[in-house]
Amino acid sequence: MTTNPDVWHSTAVASSGATQNGPAGAAIAGRANILEMTQATEDAVLRPADPGTWPHDLRTALASRIARLNGSDALANKYREMSGTSAHSALADPSANSSNKAISAALVFVDQVATQPKDISADDIKVLQAAGVADADIVRLTEVVAFMAYQVRLTAGLALLAEMKS
Repeated sequence: MTTNPDVWHSTAVASSGATQNGPAGAAIAGRANILEMTQATEDAVLRPADPGTWPHDLRTALASRIARLNGSDALANKYREMSGTSAHSALADPSANSSNKAISAALVFVDQVATQPKDISADDIKVLQAAGVADADIVRLTEVVAFMAYQVRLTAGLALLAEMKS
């Protein structure tokens, strides 16, 4: 089966360790359209036309942070690399914080959603609003978190398939 070669270089597939000729190859080829849409979603979430308060380098640092909190080192390293050497790139480390009130509140929110999503309440949104985060930027922030929840699980599943014996 011929597959778009970009699928094999997508973040999810590349981070999983899956290869075209490995045990996961046929599954990936059969679902190439889903992986292409996943990569398009990543691009839209991390490099949107209107980033609002959250620029690209901060978004990729947050993606790295979320991946690290969820034990996905390959994804964390990929997104950390994407964040470059900006002032925001250090925030990829879950122990890092920011002196910026809005970013600091966002980090607390992201960390909690990434590790304890069932404990999120309306009060957590109010904390973001009190820190000066606009409602549209709260939505943008949750898009990053939601995408990463999916990406971490997809990559873990592909990694498991890649480890299977033919």
